[in-house]
Amino acid sequence: MYCFEALTAFLDSVSEKFGIPACDLLVYKDGQEVYRHMAGFADAEGTKPVSEDDLYWIFSSTKVATCTAAMQLVERGVIALEDPVSKYLPKYANLTVKQEDGSVVPAKNVMTVRHLMTMSGGLDYDMKRGSAGALAEEKGNEAGTVEICNAYADGPLLFEPGTHFHYSLCHDVLGAVIEIASGMRFGEYMANNIFIPLGMKDTTFHPTEEQIARVSEMVTADPVTWRPTPIGKRAEMRVSGNYESGGGGLVSSTNDYILLGAALANKGTALNGYQLLKPETVELFRTAQLDPVRKKDMMVSFPYMPGYSYALGVRTLVDDRGTPSALGHFGWDGAAGQYILVDPDNNLTFVYSQHVRNSFATGHIVQNQLRDLVYLALRGDLALLNEEAKA
Repeated sequence: MYCFEALTAFLDSVSEKFGIPACDLLVYKDGQEVYRHMAGFADAEGTKPVSEDDLYWIFSSTKVATCTAAMQLVERGVIALEDPVSKYLPKYANLTVKQEDGSVVPAKNVMTVRHLMTMSGGLDYDMKRGSAGALAEEKGNEAGTVEICNAYADGPLLFEPGTHFHYSLCHDVLGAVIEIASGMRFGEYMANNIFIPLGMKDTTFHPTEEQIARVSEMVTADPVTWRPTPIGKRAEMRVSGNYESGGGGLVSSTNDYILLGAALANKGTALNGYQLLKPETVELFRTAQLDPVRKKDMMVSFPYMPGYSYALGVRTLVDDRGTPSALGHFGWDGAAGQYILVDPDNNLTFVYSQHVRNSFATGHIVQNQLRDLVYLALRGDLALLNEEAKA
């Protein structure tokens, strides 16, 4: 029914072409697995073939789960998109903004939950910003998510909240908001409301030693040759042992994360019947939020995302630019290459996993090629598949 030969050939080529030693792609359509292909080896020695049991640090793909959790609380009336962040994190009531001349002045705009979700808060990606570094040094692993995220507010913002887009710690702060608003530790809320109900058994901020043993070997790519160099299995995005990064802290598997994608693709209802979100909430989740200024900022930061805008924590396709993929699909990727795509209009989702840091090829070539090949395969368009395969 579907024509996946070109997709398989592409996945089998990424090691030689782009220095990606291991990869795994799982595609669900209408709640059913329609394609799975794994290629390469999960260990540096090349003796352990990729398997379904492999785990990955998914880095910024974590943001899809974090923003799903936030949308649950919005749907339930626990938080509102226009709520001031200071309602949950008091330090955000007295923010400052750095000026072009280096001076620091009080912020005029109030930072809101919507600003956090749309990367418009004015934060940067320095996990030691403000007094966070000193706090982590003082308290060690005892420093928690809320404490650290409150400490981020001690540093000046890059701009007035809501005026620009800048990829940053906004979703880490969102995790702290979820923790306060829900009355649960952030990771506990995620487990009780997303991971356990969906059957995601290996998705966590705190992997056990047994889980670490199953993590695929991570490599870093040479920026010129793309040649991979092994860098081990531990790559936590955390300031302390108790810190749970909503922007990049999860370990997961392809099998696990596809369950999140499948629920969102089915307009909020999971394969097991659990209502993760309502259909109207999923629709709001993927609705573009950026004005022209912030859209331009996004394109400067992510030039390999033509046609996309930013919704409530995810990229969303607003202009197909000739791609065979569907308008309105959404998702995000991570620093080591994991990528989740969700398309509610076609009840389609896929998760692609790899473990390569600093790979120019992953964002600029591999992810867009995978996206297009998946859509072409499902359409059975052999002529265009052949053209894509030659690209």
